[in-house]
Amino acid sequence: MEGYGEIKEDSGEIVAMQLHQKFILTAKKYPGKLAFIDRTSGRRITYSKALIASLILSEKFKRYEKGFIGIMIPTSAGCGLSILGALMSGRTAVMINYSTGAALNADHARNKCGFKTIITSRTLLEKINCPILDGMVFIEDIMQKVTAVNKIKAALIARMPLPLILRAVHSGDEGETAAILFTSGSEKDPKAVELTHKNIGSNVEASKQAYNLSHEDIFLASLPFFHVFGLTVDLWLPLTTGMTTVTFANPLDYKAICTVIREEKPTIMTSTPSFYWGYLRKSERGDFQSIKYAIVGADKCPESLRDEFRKKHNLTLYEGYGATETSPSISANTLDFNRPGSIGKPLPGVEVRIENYETGELCAHGEVGRIMVKGDLVMKGYFDDLEETSMRIRQGWYDTGDMGYIDRDGYLYHSGRLKRFVKIGGEMVSLVKVEDAVEKLLPQDTSCCVVEIPDQVKGARIIVAVTDKVDDRKILKQLSDVLPAIALPKHFVVIKELPKMGSGKIDFRAATEIVRGLMNKT
Repeated sequence: MEGYGEIKEDSGEIVAMQLHQKFILTAKKYPGKLAFIDRTSGRRITYSKALIASLILSEKFKRYEKGFIGIMIPTSAGCGLSILGALMSGRTAVMINYSTGAALNADHARNKCGFKTIITSRTLLEKINCPILDGMVFIEDIMQKVTAVNKIKAALIARMPLPLILRAVHSGDEGETAAILFTSGSEKDPKAVELTHKNIGSNVEASKQAYNLSHEDIFLASLPFFHVFGLTVDLWLPLTTGMTTVTFANPLDYKAICTVIREEKPTIMTSTPSFYWGYLRKSERGDFQSIKYAIVGADKCPESLRDEFRKKHNLTLYEGYGATETSPSISANTLDFNRPGSIGKPLPGVEVRIENYETGELCAHGEVGRIMVKGDLVMKGYFDDLEETSMRIRQGWYDTGDMGYIDRDGYLYHSGRLKRFVKIGGEMVSLVKVEDAVEKLLPQDTSCCVVEIPDQVKGARIIVAVTDKVDDRKILKQLSDVLPAIALPKHFVVIKELPKMGSGKIDFRAATEIVRGLMNKT
């Protein structure tokens, strides 16, 4: 099909197409198969119905301004169909974080990207107590106004041969921006990351290859689609492969998630360490029996979490690594290549090099340096921020801002953010390494976060924030056996609930501010 990329239907491989076009091809291939099982709304939607619904939304979205369109809807079939409709209409989806400060995030997104319309849900706004902002359009109202004529027209288009359907929707190249996502803002103000169809599509194909996934798999999607882990892996991976996606809007409802897994029997799931801890505590033996791959990412996976899941469910947690700017997956542990403690081997088509953080020279095996990444997964750039983009992408290599090393067998290890290294007495100390050592000495239900605050003499002081009071003298004595004196924490403070991002990742910037406030009072 000239103009629509090369399609190899016999192998199931789809290349050189935009994401919504890949979905259309998949929907035509598996029309009667369930595309979504939405456990929040109770809806079950086949690929054929999903295609019709997205075509209807595409027409509805064409009445709004061209260019960017905001989407602020919880993880659901409705959110997935809205993203599809936006792309089919030629709009670019700007994914807005509703988990914390939804109104501020919406304003930040619109100010940064210069758009007005935000597709959202009245139910969501009521639940999170978010005010209605100018330009917000409710998905409930859009669907209520769908006429019989709208449905018939979309159904007729959906029945047409593939080339004709593709001509009826937006057509562009892989280099077009497919989505704008915002960095977590855990260290500074969120940046607008431009991910192209090629960025996300290449990451989908690499993940499928690494885990040997097929249309027969059933995917549990509970991560928010405003998070890159959720958007690429929980949405586009199953939708363009022909899997059934089981959606549930609240990953914090641990008991409900366990019930969904037990009843719908997904074969693959992704989540963050924080959420997996919740599932572990609320699950019963046998709940995870259907899971073939449980992938953990977005934050470091504690050894104790892996051990407890193996003991209770005989289930291996496969740790991966990525970033919003890399669409996201850079490396992963898999069935064939699994080395607990590492973040796996680079995915197919991904190049990783470790550079000395001062000289830029290539590091030797086992030597800690900056993690640099190259490949089709690397973002187009930060929207309207050429300076920041040029600082992070140099000669095609993306500087992750993370420190790590590669062992002789090619496994990548994460040593922490460069910003989570502190210079004390002229030496670089990893706060992540300190955190790992502390975690092993804490009671099972106690969490911690290690931060640094300025010190006039040594440059920095290491402080441990814990969620419950502990015997800090005993812990410090034990730490002295595994950490050098320069890396030993100076104080322990109690923060009953550590601040977290929507993904469950600790908000280090907020945690540091809380610790500084507590220390100023002492």
